[in-house]
This record gives sequence, structure tokens and C-alpha cells, in this order.
Amino acid sequence: MLRLQADASPERWVPVTESVGLRGRRHRRRAIRMLLSRANAATGATPRPGGGFAAWAVSQATPFLMRKAAGRVLAWVWKADPEVMVVLAQVQELTPQLRTARAMMPIEYDDTEPFRNPHLGTGERLVMALPPDPATPPFATYTWDTGTHLVTLSAVGGDRERFGTVIDEVDALARTLRVVEDLPLGESVDVLRLDPA
Repeated sequence: MLRLQADASPERWVPVTESVGLRGRRHRRRAIRMLLSRANAATGATPRPGGGFAAWAVSQATPFLMRKAAGRVLAWVWKADPEVMVVLAQVQELTPQLRTARAMMPIEYDDTEPFRNPHLGTGERLVMALPPDPATPPFATYTWDTGTHLVTLSAVGGDRERFGTVIDEVDALARTLRVVEDLPLGESVDVLRLDPA
């Protein structure tokens, strides 16, 4: 089974995936509140007074959902201020439906640039620090096609002014992302691992 690993600096990032209970809950709650408010703004919905409770409820459930994903999903928030950046990495089987969905993405998503990861090879990076729609938060996506799976890392910023101050750290995190596969004992002799091209 495939799963993701990354070496996120503990001085800069708080992992959501492994922060169960009290550990990391303040960071989780603030990051989720930011994401919910951005989602409301993008859809034109007015914020509700109960939004704080919704953020708290989601923040309590998130680590357990992440753990259930068994390493296929990882998430971090910026330690100094969780509302500045939230990062989510995932690995998905590259089905024909997923390929079709990627081919049908808006034209803005064609403005990618090559991005090298020492473990996954050369992928693509798209940075939208100033999306055309003011209601859309700034974001960056990194993708790698392994042939059988699609590895993506998505970063969503809280505001346009501070997005650029953290994007270099997101690049550094993206370069540590890798796929780990469990091989049954005795079969590893027949497996040849090559450095990604």
C-alpha cells in the first residue's frame, strides 16, 4: 500500500495528521476557521455566528479522518500563524476519470512551471498569488504523475499580502514529499528502484 512521507520542519509547520486531542488543536481550529471563511467568501455566503463551533467540530474530527486515510493524506499549518497557510498532500490512484478531470481544468491551470523533487522527479507547480477572482484565496499546487498514481500538494493562503512570505517554505516542504510503499519480505530482491527521471 502506498503512503506519503515528508520532512516538515517542526520550527515552521504543525502537522495536522498526527495532532490528536489537545496537541495542535489551536492551530487546527484557526486554520479550519480560515478555510471555512474563505469558502464562504468564495460562494458569497454570509458568515454565521456559529462558525466558531463549526471550526471547532471539524478540528476535532480532522486528525481521526487523516489517520483513517492511512498515510494517503498529510496536512500541515504554518506554526507562527495558522491562518497564513494550510498545506495538504495526497496520493491518488491515477484512474481514467481523474485524468479526464485534470484535462478539463480551467485555462488558468495551464500556466504551470517545472518543479523538481529529488524523490518524485520533475512535476509541475502552479502558483496563483493573485487569483482573478478577489474572493478566491491565493494558492499553490504541486503535482507529480508517477504513472500509476498522482501525488499532489496544495497550499492555501489566508490573505494575498502574506502569501508570498511563506511560499518558499512550501517549496522546501514539497521537495521532501515522497511515496513509501510496503513490500512483503522476500520480494524486495526482484524490485529495482530507479531514481525518478
